[in-house]
Amino acid sequence: MKLLIEQIKRTHTCGELRAADIGKTVRLNGWIARWRDLGGLLFIDLRDRYGLTQIVFNPQEIDDEMMSTATAMRAETVIGIEGDVQARPEGTRNENLDTGEIEVQVSRLEILNRSKTPPFEILDETDASEELRLKWRYLDLRRGPLQESMRIRHEAAKAVRDYLIGQGFYEIETPLLIRSTPEGARDYVVPSRVHKGRFYALPQSPQLLKQILMISGFDRYFQLARCLRDEDLRADRQPEHTQIDMEMSFVTAEDVWAVIEGMMAHLFKEVLGVTIVTPFQRMRFEEVMDTYGSDKPDLRYDLPIVNLSGAVANSGFKVFDSTIEKKGRVAGIRAPGLATLSRREIGELEDVVKSAGAAGLAHILYQEEGVKSPITKFLAVEALDRITGETEAQVGDAVLIVAADVATCRAALGKLRIELAKRLNLIDTGKFAFLWVHEFPLFEYNTEAGRYDAMHNIVTHPYEDDLDKLEAGFTTDAAPGTPEHPWEQIRAHQYDLVLNGTEIASGGIRNHRPELQRRILNALGIDDERAQRMFGFLLDALDYGAPPHGGIAPGFDRIVAIMTGAESIRDVIAFPKTTQAQSLMDGSPSEVDEQQLRELGLDIRRK
Repeated sequence: MKLLIEQIKRTHTCGELRAADIGKTVRLNGWIARWRDLGGLLFIDLRDRYGLTQIVFNPQEIDDEMMSTATAMRAETVIGIEGDVQARPEGTRNENLDTGEIEVQVSRLEILNRSKTPPFEILDETDASEELRLKWRYLDLRRGPLQESMRIRHEAAKAVRDYLIGQGFYEIETPLLIRSTPEGARDYVVPSRVHKGRFYALPQSPQLLKQILMISGFDRYFQLARCLRDEDLRADRQPEHTQIDMEMSFVTAEDVWAVIEGMMAHLFKEVLGVTIVTPFQRMRFEEVMDTYGSDKPDLRYDLPIVNLSGAVANSGFKVFDSTIEKKGRVAGIRAPGLATLSRREIGELEDVVKSAGAAGLAHILYQEEGVKSPITKFLAVEALDRITGETEAQVGDAVLIVAADVATCRAALGKLRIELAKRLNLIDTGKFAFLWVHEFPLFEYNTEAGRYDAMHNIVTHPYEDDLDKLEAGFTTDAAPGTPEHPWEQIRAHQYDLVLNGTEIASGGIRNHRPELQRRILNALGIDDERAQRMFGFLLDALDYGAPPHGGIAPGFDRIVAIMTGAESIRDVIAFPKTTQAQSLMDGSPSEVDEQQLRELGLDIRRK
């Protein structure tokens, strides 16, 4: 017997029934996950996004036609059933399943839609390739881990909204079709049909628009903003991503940090039940680079970098001495318990630092029988003692040393630190280690272009104490890119939030005075006329009583990925792109027909 579609409205979901429901007649709808034919009894696990319920077809309780129909069904077919809830027999209960105490004895069946054989099994753990799963994303999304990721993403979005609204923020949407402005990556551009030859840009972020909202008097704004950037992709990047965009008026950096810390504590407690301790640790940019070799260090483990330049000055070892003479740096890491490193293992670690530009890796092994190292015959005994003291090395440890210019030394040891943590199994996967990195340089010298660029953002306010250096940079005799140039010494009210080695937010206090914003643009090689063409709408707005303001933009996808333990943000986005910026499911980007191109006034140049 079959049911009409109107009659199969479910009474319960597939994750809802418990022992208290035994004896009830229920109706369930879902997908066939698995089936088992055991001596004439047909057992099916019926699945929806709420869970699994075992249903049973008993030939002694239903007619031959229904039994035959049920036996012919296969995985991913959508069915509706009616039946009685009963206790599972003793010894067959599933303690790992919320519905594991019960099953439903089926009395009526409706096949709502049959499924073809899926290209891969819909299992929590699958060996199907990512390419295959992205092509058939609607099937991949049926798997338990992705269903859970989408649930956590939803709960996280709700928690963020609840907290910020409770803190007096307005959620305001900003447009997706805007003027193209340089923000660090290529814009995606959209041709205008009405104004042929002109283009909109899709927003890399709502940065300038949220500043204008502050000028408009909305002193606490946020939105879960879609941002689009045409840049090279990696595991934590997508062409389109979501950020928790925020801006506040009349605030200091401390005020912004307090809001974010409260939001993160609320988010992790509400969604994961995890207590986050605030305030978060804080480090200046130069300090964090010297200590960890990266401005986004993973603080779930220690392994600090130790500056050994003072300890090895005039040591007699030519490599160290010449590096220091050239104003470079000698630094190292104490690797606990690695005194037994083999020649092969040392070579592997040397390859790590070489990949960051270092020429090589020196090592000192503190073994029971004494210190073992190829460099000890060149080092003065006093220098070796100072290395031991500075690194606090003990018997059983290794000290690994790089000598290079400061930037290369930091980068090489930063990569080495990560590799050592993996080898020593130091990463606590259940820990969430937050860090504020602040006091970034305002500018960084672009050697290829021969000019200064904004290290983070062209709208970031310099430290007031450094404003004289901004003006001095226009008249200095110091060569650009050298430490003596005044612009190398300007600090910015810029801050990043780092979680477990990933930058999850970036923000700053903004330039609210138009003359200062114009001067910074001048320093970047943008004269007043060009600045007006590029940023005129913002500069004009700043002329009409702009309040002091600042903000931040946490990356929502990255946060959810860390919360779920995902290796890539693709696993927490319903319909992501590949690293080639393609959607394998719908085939985008795709060609458009000639009629559309003519309406837009476009011709395609093909190589």
